[in-house]
Amino acid sequence: MHFLNQKIEFPHVSEASIDGLLAIGGDLKPERILYAYSKGVFPWFESEEPILWWSPDPRFVLFPEDLKVSKSMKTLLKKELFKVTINTNFEAVINNCAAAKREGQEGTWISESMIEAYIKLHQLGYAKSVEVWQNKELVGGLYGIDTGNGVFCGESMFTKVSNASKIAFITFVQNSNYKLIDCQLHTKHLESLGAKAISRTEFLRYL
Repeated sequence: MHFLNQKIEFPHVSEASIDGLLAIGGDLKPERILYAYSKGVFPWFESEEPILWWSPDPRFVLFPEDLKVSKSMKTLLKKELFKVTINTNFEAVINNCAAAKREGQEGTWISESMIEAYIKLHQLGYAKSVEVWQNKELVGGLYGIDTGNGVFCGESMFTKVSNASKIAFITFVQNSNYKLIDCQLHTKHLESLGAKAISRTEFLRYL
């Protein structure tokens, strides 16, 4: 296992474990996080754990042209019951993602240190949020990192009413110019929207 120090570097992703764990330690400074994303690496750890850095193989991604929108979702979108915005309240989105209860999880990996780090990245223009509003109330959203080269690395979504996170994701993908949306790990939710697994090698070519 590779233990990081103050130097901003990572071992090659080919040295990751079978489940994708690449390195431990380091810090969550913007420079390190951005460098990690440029190499196909991202931080993911529980609050009581040291910082863990991952690069899974295969990688779960969505090519925008493969986006699947069901008939029921198309009907819902046409009704315009929700308002979708970009970067109007990043802090509210990431805090709601941290507070969201998820099946099979007792706590959250979005710790206070992660929230602080990604708010800094948002202030620097790298982290983006998508907000979904209903009757002026924030009911869903997502956030992630814009790598600057046509790849958006999604981090987390939340929903307070049915389909709000899907509305955020679908609207964002349909109205952006990204060539690839990085979903990191497989979920049935994202698979239903058209995401699929590709090799880490292929993913790195897009970066």
